[in-house]
Amino acid sequence: MSSNAEWIEPMLATAGRLPDGPDWAYEVKWDGMRTTTAAAGSGLRLRSRNGADLTARYPELAALRLPAGLMLDGEIVALDEQGRSDFALLQRRIQRTQPSPELLSSVPVTLVVFDVVRAAGVLQTGLPYRDRRALLAGLDLPTGPRMSVPDNFTDVASADVLSAVDAQGLEGVVAKRLTSRYEAGRRSRAWIKHAIRRSCLVAVVGWTASRSRQSDMAALTLALPDERGELHFAGDVGTGFTAGTRRQLLELLEERAEPSPAIDVPTGRSRWTSPTPMHLRRWVRPGLIGEIAYRERTSEGCFRHPSWRGLRPDRGLDDLDPA
Repeated sequence: MSSNAEWIEPMLATAGRLPDGPDWAYEVKWDGMRTTTAAAGSGLRLRSRNGADLTARYPELAALRLPAGLMLDGEIVALDEQGRSDFALLQRRIQRTQPSPELLSSVPVTLVVFDVVRAAGVLQTGLPYRDRRALLAGLDLPTGPRMSVPDNFTDVASADVLSAVDAQGLEGVVAKRLTSRYEAGRRSRAWIKHAIRRSCLVAVVGWTASRSRQSDMAALTLALPDERGELHFAGDVGTGFTAGTRRQLLELLEERAEPSPAIDVPTGRSRWTSPTPMHLRRWVRPGLIGEIAYRERTSEGCFRHPSWRGLRPDRGLDDLDPA
């Protein structure tokens, strides 16, 4: 539980193969920012999974009205023209603490709700998932494009759900045990997530200067922890950036500049590791967390064909899965 007793840390899913059987329900895995939402005065308040107050960043959501004493679990998403959650699009909002009217208009967001944590001021975490979803369905929630309660699916094969989600170009599927309690702040096997497109949270430990202009960023240096939490080199990512993203990242990187690396950096050449000269590498204090898409991991622990998806200010080093 968070330090503020009013707020509940979200329950987290474990990555794995989707289970089958009558004990499970399936939901779409959304590609956005996890948030806990509570009624507050004439609107609502939003907090990220690490407790950061997001209310001012999403004024169109803060203006929604919820019943008193209600706390919901969900995801803030930006939808593309086909109605699919688009994390790259959401990136334009994530770093803006006071979004302009133009940004609010060009990148609207939606709160996707999938669980009830508190109702009428009473914790619902002891109820089974099946009952919490029934409670959610009976709530008088705002209707319209700013809030959505997607269906879940029962009495179907996981392969059929996965196939349908894949055909629509969605992120993945989460299986939830119908009898499971809400395990606040825990990563539980009662929720199993399966991403169709491979993505990974990574630590940014440095950057590579452009060969033509060394004040420009050409790539980010990535790391992942081992089972003991020690960071190790995981390669570089040099694609997926817009010009604006590069400038924004460079400002953050320069604030965290360090004279030496926090990891051991291999100097040998390999098929997947770019032979970047060490004099072009710059180092930063670990703490910035990003998300990448990639094709596969190599035997050397590097990502093959990585592409930058965006910063994850809602995550920390403790959220990284061991390499």
